[in-house]
Amino acid sequence: MSSQAEDQRVPGTGEDEPLLGRVGDASQQEGKPLYYNFIIGTAVIAQAGAWILAAIIWGSVFSHPLMLFSAHPLLNSAALLVLTQGILILQPTHTKEQKKVGTWNHAALNEVALAAGVAGLVIIEYNKISHGGTHFVSTHAILGLTTYILLFVQAFVGATQYFVPALYGGQANAKKLYKYHRLSGYVVLVLMMATVAAATQTDFNKNVMKIQLWAVLTASAITLIGVLPRIKKQKFGWLAGA
Repeated sequence: MSSQAEDQRVPGTGEDEPLLGRVGDASQQEGKPLYYNFIIGTAVIAQAGAWILAAIIWGSVFSHPLMLFSAHPLLNSAALLVLTQGILILQPTHTKEQKKVGTWNHAALNEVALAAGVAGLVIIEYNKISHGGTHFVSTHAILGLTTYILLFVQAFVGATQYFVPALYGGQANAKKLYKYHRLSGYVVLVLMMATVAAATQTDFNKNVMKIQLWAVLTASAITLIGVLPRIKKQKFGWLAGA
């Protein structure tokens, strides 16, 4: 059977969607469970990077006596891990039904990530207030606050434009924002990684947790190497007929 015939039988796959290395390298096959999206194409690389990054942070936290502050890096690293899963599960969808189911799961994962992030923010602020510490002074803190705000906006706009399009004047207007929501999602992901990297330069990390900057950057780079090649240009309206 020719590759062209195979492409017709399995929409979204074929010679123009190699396993590794090109933009849009993975598409969900008809009949495959949604959870396959977590591992197809370069997703396995993204998973390796995301879990390595989480393991670096969790390993450092649990290698020291636990305290209230411990919940801050645990919750925020969990938020980053879950947000990555939310991206991976939606990227390969391409049919109407796949997009619908994928969006529901994407939204649920993003809400979990947001809840974890907010909990992490509340804990660090309570910890600083109880100890008379300074607020939003370090690069880590400033990046963190910026990321929290963007994550909240990202989640709110993403949920309302899909589930409550009337807020934007109807479904047609809401759909015009989809490409910006997708783009900002990748920006938030990178900002979260940058915030973790900046945390390695805080006095607490240097004196206690001792997480290495190179380790965070390496794990983050591996994650992005897995995430970015799966971006489908047509979902941004960059291709004719998208």
